[in-house]
Amino acid sequence: MSGNNSLNPDDKQVAVVVGATSKWQSDGRNTKLAHGKVVDDSDLPIGVRWGVGGAIAQKFAQEGYFVVLTTRVATNASALAEAIRQQGGACMVVELDLISEQSISAAFARIRSEAGDPHVLVYNAGYLEGRDLPPEKELLEHLPVEMFDTAQHIASRGPFLVAKEVLPSMRKKGAGSFFFSNNSKSLRGVKRKTGESLYYPRVMMRTLAQVLTEEYSEHGVHVANVVIDGTIDSPGTRMLPKLRQQPELVMNPVKIAEAFYYLHTQDRSCWTHELQLTPFLVKPSH
Repeated sequence: MSGNNSLNPDDKQVAVVVGATSKWQSDGRNTKLAHGKVVDDSDLPIGVRWGVGGAIAQKFAQEGYFVVLTTRVATNASALAEAIRQQGGACMVVELDLISEQSISAAFARIRSEAGDPHVLVYNAGYLEGRDLPPEKELLEHLPVEMFDTAQHIASRGPFLVAKEVLPSMRKKGAGSFFFSNNSKSLRGVKRKTGESLYYPRVMMRTLAQVLTEEYSEHGVHVANVVIDGTIDSPGTRMLPKLRQQPELVMNPVKIAEAFYYLHTQDRSCWTHELQLTPFLVKPSH
């Protein structure tokens, strides 16, 4: 399954999390934008420190998988990798830039060589382009094309290229899971009147999940689109004024991770292909 330079002990099953870190982790981009500094996460449960990607990675490691953490810059995931190892799990960090086809290809070549073919792939890459623009510049006519290119790469072109890397081996084995971590913008556009033009590529991510379901289910590959319809608990989000007043609005990433593992362990006689997770205080999006 793996090459001579394998880092995977005992050739464990491999779970790859694309986007294993969070922009809302203690030193994340959005945390710094919102709070003007790196925040202290030492008093937070370890399961929430790196958002959904980190929680999913920890869950699969706890279940005995060799976990591959991909991130644009390896140092972003170093603390998460250390936490997984301290919990008795096995993992590696691989740099992967979804804007670069060459980076994606090189990353998966390394994964196959040092870990093995993925048994489960969770595509958790997200973006918050344009959120640091002033309100008067949020209309589509003001948005730089470069911002749209980033959104398109992450929500549409990126998952297409990642799928090309992992689906052939899953099809040949007749087994595997390919899951998308998506949000409510993939269902119904947006609630705000402006500032959301960059998010319609999320609809294409959902459509890709539907297409891959049609193409690969008969080959034993479980494809699902998971709609996370709310704000995820993390060091940066739980300090936001609104969420400090109503902590019930935030979603527990540990429980979200359990939903992903549940999907992966479903019997193939009753696969779920789309799952929506919504906090109880919020009306579900449609």
